[in-house]
Amino acid sequence: MSTCCINPSILSADFVNLQAELERISTADAVHVDVMDNHFVPNLTIGLPVVERIQQVSALPLDAHLMISDADRWAPLYAELGLASVTFHVEAAAAPIKLARDIRDRGAKAGMALRPATPVEPYLDMLSELDMLLIMTVEPGFGGQKFLDVTLPKIRRAADAVRGSNLPVAIQVDGGISADTIERAAEAGANVFVAGSAVYGSGDPNDAISKLRAAAEAVSG
Repeated sequence: MSTCCINPSILSADFVNLQAELERISTADAVHVDVMDNHFVPNLTIGLPVVERIQQVSALPLDAHLMISDADRWAPLYAELGLASVTFHVEAAAAPIKLARDIRDRGAKAGMALRPATPVEPYLDMLSELDMLLIMTVEPGFGGQKFLDVTLPKIRRAADAVRGSNLPVAIQVDGGISADTIERAAEAGANVFVAGSAVYGSGDPNDAISKLRAAAEAVSG
């Protein structure tokens, strides 16, 4: 498994000044881009044209999290933009293995996300088709939610399965990640952390990133 990565979510950024907001997180490992369609989740954010423009101006790789219906149709189009990784929700995919392959075929890493109540066990046999498994630690749709500790056993089971498989699959967590919760998630086995308000809500986003990374690495060794 990879070393700890901090991917700030621009869901907590100033959408009117996104390019400037990207420059405020220059020490991050990637930019987490939340795409919501007001259908799969009860919120609406941005779509293909805006993500394409962010891709053109960002000095950091983009990590897209698609909280949208009909992922089989749309996720490959995001991969075609040149994004580093595209994550779809398994609950919104009719053929997740085919979709993961379609994403990879277009040059992006394939991620698969699970809502808090979605069990991980039915999908462990497809780890070889994935580059990342995203365990949601809040219900997807809104930023600023409280971390759900009930997801920690699932993170641990997923991380154990990845270690047992000897596959380079990252375990990402998204939702309520802060200085108070990142250690618990890292101890459970997560190694890619999405943080929105904990980064953009601080006075110095890069300093917040540094502290989050240090806290995670201190636990994960």
